Amino acid sequence: MSNDIKCILVDVDHVLISQVEEVDAELGDPNCKLTNPVVFESLEKMKPLVEASKDTVFMIRSEDILTIADPTSEVIEKYKELTQ
Repeated sequence: MSNDIKCILVDVDHVLISQVEEVDAELGDPNCKLTNPVVFESLEKMKPLVEASKDTVFMIRSEDILTIADPTSEVIEKYKELTQ
């Protein structure tokens, strides 16, 4: 994985848009770094993953990701507006 903006399906109804970077970790430890993750419900409804936190980097285990896909150009544009 590179540091590209991706759609991340973390469960059937939860899609995140985030910069994703794979990092070295011990077996079972979080090994994917999500930078500026937002919860995607629609183009008009995207919000920070944890609204109560000022943190912009979160760790997740790759085992907790169902799939990763490339977002549309419209989603990338909206994501950049929200995170820059």
